[in-house]
Amino acid sequence: MSHYLRPLGLVFGPDAERLIADGRAGSLGGFSHIGFTLAEEITREGKSITKTIRRFEDVASLDLAKAIMQQRSDFGGVTLDKTRIMGIVNTTPDSFSDGGKFNDAETAIAHGKLLASQGADILDIGGESTRPGSDPVSLEEETARVLPVVKSLAAQHTVSVDTRKAGLMRQAMGAGARIINDVSALQFDPEALATVAALKAHVVLMHAQGEPRTMQLQPKYDDVALDVYDMLASQIERAEAEGIPRSRICIDPGIGFGKTFKQNFELMQQATMFHGLGVAVMIGLSRKGYIGALTGRHPASARVAGSLGGALQAALGACHLLRVHDVCETYDALRVFRAQNEPNSAEI
Repeated sequence: MSHYLRPLGLVFGPDAERLIADGRAGSLGGFSHIGFTLAEEITREGKSITKTIRRFEDVASLDLAKAIMQQRSDFGGVTLDKTRIMGIVNTTPDSFSDGGKFNDAETAIAHGKLLASQGADILDIGGESTRPGSDPVSLEEETARVLPVVKSLAAQHTVSVDTRKAGLMRQAMGAGARIINDVSALQFDPEALATVAALKAHVVLMHAQGEPRTMQLQPKYDDVALDVYDMLASQIERAEAEGIPRSRICIDPGIGFGKTFKQNFELMQQATMFHGLGVAVMIGLSRKGYIGALTGRHPASARVAGSLGGALQAALGACHLLRVHDVCETYDALRVFRAQNEPNSAEI
């Protein structure tokens, strides 16, 4: 039998602080300014799923509740006391939204510096498109695209490398990267798990069903949120067994990676449940087809406003990291959110 806990009844700002101090709410994701007063307790045994709404006081002593409330450690040197921004720097010719715009080192470096100046806390540099239908590239080609950009940007900024390949992980960390962002959750390359452990890197484990080339053909789940949770829990356990502590792990439920639009919607509705894994949580829905399906906006570059709506929903659920294309707009949206909900954040 499997157990899950989905925080509900969210409260914000001074109200959250007061209720948390009084023991009537729990700290969501370790944030002092977002609390939960209710929780949906879920049990699954085979195909049978039972859900019960309970008050916070009735679940506070559960290990799952303690994991939800635990303050997260710094990630790659970035504090996680509030929602932070990971800016996307694609050095690929075929990424779904901005492929070809930054696929030479000089342009990609300039774009990374711009994103940092706009408020990105982390720069995520990738050289292999993982959009639906994409084909893999060789280690040599991916390294040639990524490494010069990492070397330049890591001198002044916190850099993540978006790769599934252990060879590039080693070279990027040697060039100054602090974070590995692996869309396969360290399952694509047999050497990846041991490599991340040996490098003492911080790592994002993302859920994906199938390979990028075929993942959107017929994605199937018994219950998408619970199935994704279970896979990520399993990968966290594998990482811990290899010597990677939870303090260096972040998870990403993988919006758009082997999920239908409806399944993406269900994942976002239940995203607070992933805090029960006791690690940092990242959401990456920027400009994705899921946003286009909801808004009717095409091409991907027209989905900025819809992406901001999704980003704020994730921030309301105490998401620790937002992986986005549009850093300036996301930063401004978060500033307004923080002014209303985080103590001493408004400069008015």
